[in-house]
Amino acid sequence: MFARDLAECEKTDRRVVSPDGNWESTRLLLKEDNMGFSFHITTIYEGKDFDMHYQNHLESVYCISGEGEVESRETGQKHQIKPGVVYVLDKHDAHTLRASKELKLACVFNPPITGKEVHNSEGAYELLD
Repeated sequence: MFARDLAECEKTDRRVVSPDGNWESTRLLLKEDNMGFSFHITTIYEGKDFDMHYQNHLESVYCISGEGEVESRETGQKHQIKPGVVYVLDKHDAHTLRASKELKLACVFNPPITGKEVHNSEGAYELLD
């Protein structure tokens, strides 16, 4: 058993800020923790929207605070994001995420990430060892 404090992790290299300035993410659980998934608290900055396509990972996302929407780039279907909503990318869905108010999200990735990943040109995380 172990415990980690979000505020303490935010002061370490577990906090990653996107090079494009769209988001930041503190990775509380990583591949090295041997849980079979990773767990992050991610902030999407107000007014930002960007495309993602996790070709190598499945993700579930729970909204803690803020407002926005996620749109399937394949079907055009939109889902409103607000506190209490979970959205699930269960088919490696290509999607666009929009934050009308700063979003604070709890994210779970399978397989787990190592902690250094940022989105590639297709909006995916590479599989890293």
